Parts: sequence; structure tokens; C-alpha cells
Amino acid sequence: MNSSFLLSIITFIYGASSFLYITTWIFKKPIIGKLATIVTYLGFLGHTVGIILRWVESYQMGAGHAPLSNMYESLVFFSWSIILLYLLIEYKYKNKSIGGFAAPLAFFALAYASLSPHIEDRIAPLIPALKSNWLIAHVVTCFIGYAAFAVSFGVAIMYIMKAGDAQGKSRLLSQFPSVKILDRLIYQTITLGFLFLTMGIITGAVWANSAWGSYWSWDPKETWSLITWFVYAILIHSRMVRGWRGKRIAFLSIIGFIAVMFTYFGVNYILSGLHSYAQ
Repeated sequence: MNSSFLLSIITFIYGASSFLYITTWIFKKPIIGKLATIVTYLGFLGHTVGIILRWVESYQMGAGHAPLSNMYESLVFFSWSIILLYLLIEYKYKNKSIGGFAAPLAFFALAYASLSPHIEDRIAPLIPALKSNWLIAHVVTCFIGYAAFAVSFGVAIMYIMKAGDAQGKSRLLSQFPSVKILDRLIYQTITLGFLFLTMGIITGAVWANSAWGSYWSWDPKETWSLITWFVYAILIHSRMVRGWRGKRIAFLSIIGFIAVMFTYFGVNYILSGLHSYAQ
């Protein structure tokens, strides 16, 4: 069994866990919720093994690099990071309804990586610009940040739904954490994501200077990373200085995640630049 086949299997496991979390949310069955958590942990374990196996395969094929160099591998790590953050949140808050919004994001990311005919899962040698010790630091920090923003996006949707039921009449929404907890969770995940995105931009700048002789070249990926950084910087500033909370922060979180997705996908497929190898 190779890593690509194993990760394809994990895609369906995450699909099952997403279904189970949503079923738990709708039908309020604790036993299904426990099963959802078990399935997610098993999927995360298999996912981790798949990443390690791909790394080993890379060395066996003579490529010899961390599995973080192309769109397929970045999606695999992005999905892994979302599940890791979600499991930590579930452990802390003991609320499985969040899984109905976080797990599907990981499922869709991995499904796109595994099933899309436009994405090549072949292990290939690194191009010269990628042969650097900064590869792991830059990609890992960026995608942990992206994963935190993805979770904040899911929680923001939950907040908007919960806030719209001020009377507490909805049976489905009664299982969500309180709006106070959701609001705090949005801010915490965004703060985490902002920290890692900042580290990702800094490590990327250092790497760019090493590879291309310039810390910043206004490449489309760099430009949109900066735009995304400013969106979340405005959100954090508005929270800390102006005291913004509630729906305004939730909507800014959604806007920020749209910027993240364009930085991730839009730049690769629409715009061209120094990061075109990410395709």
C-alpha cells in the first residue's frame, strides 16, 4: 500500500466522520457522537501514517524531501492540520456539534487532493528554488495558520446561526455552544492563525531572499498573503481596540477565509508568478 492509496482511504473515513458528526448534531444521539470521535481519531492516525509514509517513499525514490512541495501535498497537510486543531477543540470544549462544521472542511480538502483529476499526486524531485531548509518551516507555519482560519470560519457560521435564534427556539441550534463561547473561540482560532501566518510570511521572506535574492518581490502569492494578513490584522485590532464582538467579528472571519482560499487556490490557478510551481 502506498501513501496515495492510504490517503484516499482516509478521505472516505473523514467523509464518514463528517456524516456522523452531522447526524449527532441533528438527532442528538450521544453514541453516534462517540463513534464520530473514534472514527476521526482513527482517520487522523491513518492520515499521520500516510504523511510519514509519503516522506519515506520520497527518499526511497531518490527525491528526498518533506511531503510539502506541491498542491497535493499541501492539501494533505492542510486537511491534517484542520483535524488536529478540531480534535484539540473537542477535547477542551466537549462539544461535538463543532465537528459538523470542521470535519467537512478537512474532508473536502483531502477529497479534492485525492479525487481531482487536475491534481498530480506523483512524488517528484524538488525544483532548485524549493531545495532549502526553509521549506518545512514556511509551509508548516502557513498551513497551520490556514487551518486555524478554516476552523474559525466554521465556528463563525455557527455563531451567525446561533445568534439568529435569540429566543432559543431551535432544537438544532440548542446543541451549539453559547454565543459567548463561540465568539471567544472565533477570536482564539484567528489569533492562533494570525500568529502562524505571520511566521509563515517571515520565513517565506527569508527563504525568498535565499532563493531569489530579494525578501519581497510583490509576487501574486506574496501580495495576497499580505492582503489576507491585513484582513485578520484589522479583525484583531477591531476586537482589541474597538471592542468588536459578535456578528461583526464572525463576518470578518468569513471574509478573511475567502481571502485565504483565494491566496491558496486563486493565485495558483488564475495568476502566475514565482509560486507557480505550487500548481
